[in-house]
Amino acid sequence: MDFRYLGNSGFKISEITFGNWLTHGSQVENDVATQCVRAALDAGISTFDTADVYANTAAETLLGEALKGERRQSIEIFTKVFGPTGPKGKNDVGLSRKHILESIDGSLSRLQTDYVDLYQAHRYDYETPLEETMQAFADIVRQGKALYIGVSEWTAEQLRNGHALAKDLGFQLISNQPQYSMLWRVIEEEVVPASEELGVSQIVWSPMAQGVLSGKYLPGQPLPEGSRATDDKGGARMIQRWMRDDVLAAVQELRPVAEEAGLTMPQLAVAWVLQNPNVASAIVGASRPEQIADAAAASGVTLEPEIMKRIDDAVGSLAERDPAQTKSPATREA
Repeated sequence: MDFRYLGNSGFKISEITFGNWLTHGSQVENDVATQCVRAALDAGISTFDTADVYANTAAETLLGEALKGERRQSIEIFTKVFGPTGPKGKNDVGLSRKHILESIDGSLSRLQTDYVDLYQAHRYDYETPLEETMQAFADIVRQGKALYIGVSEWTAEQLRNGHALAKDLGFQLISNQPQYSMLWRVIEEEVVPASEELGVSQIVWSPMAQGVLSGKYLPGQPLPEGSRATDDKGGARMIQRWMRDDVLAAVQELRPVAEEAGLTMPQLAVAWVLQNPNVASAIVGASRPEQIADAAAASGVTLEPEIMKRIDDAVGSLAERDPAQTKSPATREA
């Protein structure tokens, strides 16, 4: 496993981050979820990403249990705040000072740790003054409850504004967590250049485009049993945009490319996002332990320019690139 610095800091994380969105605490039995965490550790992954909103706090609880007994200084634990949790009352959502300060304590309790390495604004909150949000984060850092602060799905302008406030308040905003894959490239035009300018890294989610880039979905063929595309708890909705025959056919053109590179299809997808120097880590999830070792093997892989060109030739024209698609919901309820 290779490691990269996160943003303009001295903090290193594994190139592959294990994430438990859409699986742990909801779609996968707890014992299997724990096995996945152990498999991640065995593969050299030291960085773990979750959020209080995942399975309405259950994912954090499961991760805390699975990591119990690990040397805390040897792992990096990330979580997030924004989405509605608990009974979903009027103050159980957003980036108000009240919600942030109450949420960090809940997350620490569930994760069974005194601090998180990275605390992230899960989305941008248009209904709370940014100054209030960043002051709350500054206080959490000073209290030692979070070492660093990051965000997720913020636009270039939002990153600039948040970074400036963080600097004034004496802490570092070092990361952004956007969706990024061969098929979803909306951060490339504006977010990545702004991040490079500010010293902010990307920790990208869905590098396999919700599993489409694994190649297991074939054009004109029935959906594989038990796959995300058949999941009615959220997976099918997320993957729907890519379940078109033209996309699925283009993805199959990547199979010989992966074979030539000596990689599996999932490894090619993960290695591709890691070729972007502004990407510090790619988040991978798993419903089975064996999936982890496969994805982890993408760490340290260099894709030659010819391979990158063949990938673009196959799927580049189908990729979403509109920077306007980098956005948070207009309201907290959206």
